[in-house]
Parts: sequence; C-alpha cells; structure tokens
Amino acid sequence: MTNKKYKSRFLNGILILIIGLFLLDGLTSFEIKSQLIKSFTYFGIMILTPLTLICNLFSFKKTKWKIASSVLPFLTLIGILTIGPMKIIFSSRSWKTQKILYQNGHLDFKKVEFQMQDVGALGYNKRTVEVIYLTDLFMIVSPVEKDIDKRVEWVKIDKEINEHGLQFP
Repeated sequence: MTNKKYKSRFLNGILILIIGLFLLDGLTSFEIKSQLIKSFTYFGIMILTPLTLICNLFSFKKTKWKIASSVLPFLTLIGILTIGPMKIIFSSRSWKTQKILYQNGHLDFKKVEFQMQDVGALGYNKRTVEVIYLTDLFMIVSPVEKDIDKRVEWVKIDKEINEHGLQFP
C-alpha cells in the first residue's frame, strides 16, 4: 500500500470521527462541553471534508475506489453547504455554566444549570437546562421540569460558577 493510501485512510478515519461527533452534538441531547473538542469538530468538518475529498480522488487509481471513497466526503460537503458555513461557525461555541441552580441529592453529576453561549457579535444565547455530566468533556442536556422546586430529589444550590468570566450588575 502506498503512502498516499495511508494518508487517505487516516483522513477518512478522522473525518468519520468528526462527522460522528458533529451529528451527536447537533442532532441529539448529547453535547460537547469542551471548547477545544467542539471547535476541532465544527471547524474540522468544514476544513477536512474538501481536503479528504481531494485526497481520495488523487490517492486511488481504480475508478470504483475513487467513487466509493468519495461518497461520504461528497455527501458531507453537500450537508455543509445546505446548513451553511456561517451557521456552523456560530454553533461552534460550547455552552458555559454561569450558575448551578439545583443539584440532585442522589447523583452528584446531575444538575440544573443556567448556561450561556457566546455567539460573537450576536451576543449570548441563554438557557436553563438539566445536565448530566458524562465526563468533563461531554454532557447530556434535557429541558427542566416545571415543578422542579417541589421535587424532593433536587436540592437548591444557587452556586455561581461564571465560566465565561462575565460581570453582571
């Protein structure tokens, strides 16, 4: 196997990983908490897709291998153009915890948080959600129940975290 084919397979593997993370983050309640991983995923999908497509077209000699290896990058490129690169860029920021409102009395990794997302010149998106931390890098987010203050398993914390470092009056 030639050096070009190794590079092509490596790029395809990284692209599949990035597409998987992108789809999990964008289409499910699974979210990437780490800004480094989220930026790598969102910017990586926009940069690595055309690069992998070009590499696949020049790495393989047989037409059937060129076509087979170019289907996923081509479909991903169509998806990027459909969604819009600017929308992907504005979605590339992770949500930062500003305040922990409640914590589950039984599970320490389950919390209700007020979070903010920096969207550049457009300001900040804000939300209050129930968060289950899988690790420091990944979390599962769901809407907050309306009667959360009446539930026994939730303990009111009101702890300021301020991951953005913003000062509010």
